Amino acid sequence: MAKSLYLLCISALVQLLEFIPSCMTQFATTPPLPVLPIPTASQLKWQQREIIMFFHFGMNTFTDSEWGTGQENPNLFNPTGLDARQWVSTAAEVGVSLVILTAKHHDGFCLWPSKYTDHSVVSSPWKNGHGDVVRDLTNAAKAQGNIDVGLYLSPWDRHDQRYGKNQEYNEYYLAQLQELLKQYGVIQEIWFDGAKGEDAPNMSYYFEEWFEMVKELQSSINIFSDAGPDVRWVGNENGFAGNTSWSTINRTLLSIGNGDNVGYLNTGDPQGTDWVPPECDVSIRPGWFWHASEQPKELSQLLEIYYNSVGRNCVLLFNVPPNSTGLISETDVQRLMEFKKAIDTTFSTNLAEKSSVDASSQRGGQNGGFGPENVLDDDNLWTYWAPGEGAAGQHWIEIKAVSGGLRFNVIRIQEPIGLGQRIIGHEVYADGKLIAEGTTVGHKRLHRLGDVVEATVVKVKILESKGVPLLSSFGLHFDPFGQPNGTSVYKGLSY
Repeated sequence: MAKSLYLLCISALVQLLEFIPSCMTQFATTPPLPVLPIPTASQLKWQQREIIMFFHFGMNTFTDSEWGTGQENPNLFNPTGLDARQWVSTAAEVGVSLVILTAKHHDGFCLWPSKYTDHSVVSSPWKNGHGDVVRDLTNAAKAQGNIDVGLYLSPWDRHDQRYGKNQEYNEYYLAQLQELLKQYGVIQEIWFDGAKGEDAPNMSYYFEEWFEMVKELQSSINIFSDAGPDVRWVGNENGFAGNTSWSTINRTLLSIGNGDNVGYLNTGDPQGTDWVPPECDVSIRPGWFWHASEQPKELSQLLEIYYNSVGRNCVLLFNVPPNSTGLISETDVQRLMEFKKAIDTTFSTNLAEKSSVDASSQRGGQNGGFGPENVLDDDNLWTYWAPGEGAAGQHWIEIKAVSGGLRFNVIRIQEPIGLGQRIIGHEVYADGKLIAEGTTVGHKRLHRLGDVVEATVVKVKILESKGVPLLSSFGLHFDPFGQPNGTSVYKGLSY
């Protein structure tokens, strides 16, 4: 009897053990930890814009100058055909979602009716002194939809007599800053710089006080300056980021207006404690303001700028200056449309989209949700390939043509920067031959090859990274618009 009972218990236990796995919940594989620092929501939105637009417009537009003296007569300002709707619609057609206006440049002339000075549109003949360029722009952007507005308010003021008196001028500047940030709706970016002529009076700007006020009035705004805190200058006005381009930097090593920092600003810092990504500012014309004698840059120049800015983990800030009539010149509009068509022609099709994809490993195994197929979907931010832990320097992802071959001359690689910037070095091979190599990737890295490559298998090797490397998107593209002059390329190898 006892033996029978024992056998019955053993049988029941065996059945129970067989049942337990089937009723246990299979939890999803967790994402990897972020590598700090990481971007804020506002910085992430800004980075995804990729191209934004600057409108340098003001007294200089009517005096054929770049830096005004501050002594210009307001009667000179009279853009009789000004139509901010044309500015905004042009931006929208190019795919731009943020436009920034020089509300006040160094000459001190204000494009809005400020209560704190009469050196503004109120003293001009334009609209009999009742005009407001800032209002026109914000209204036009709102009517257009999907267009945000940013503003530049020059700290250097060559007109106002308070300039050079620290407390008086800082109070004046802060008062104007409050006008702009309280009266014109949501502002998404505010531009500060340290530009100042050698003959300017000695003046200390209270940047920290200004920054605190900006954040109090506009919580989702990004502040641009040489030292951030949200977006940094790339260190030149050519539109070129460093071949190595980190979004991270140490703000304690930076100061606004310090020309000794341009190299550091250009490349960033892999050990940086602050997420302050670079913005590449460059004008479509030789000058920043409109001049009748100037013409827009050639399409080949604009494309080279794109590859060396957006293609190097930056946001490209294109300056497109309205003319003295108050419109973007037709020659500039046409060049922008050519540029937009060229970008769409090259990048609208991912030639790797229908390929099979394999990887050295993947987090959580085959059904973990972090497989290499994620690099070919439409989400370049929150779905990504994550390899398994360990084996540093041996991570790779491989794209193989399912039928026929792959023919391309541009390689696109992207990281999910919401989890930090990680990749320190990478190489790309086509059928076992090295065709491109580089350091950082970030939001987007574009390798524009010197030759058209035809291959069956393309492999990306991650040589070094901070933590486990992650890839959110990969693309192969064909650019029919030629190779820019001066690019260091041989036999298809791109750096």
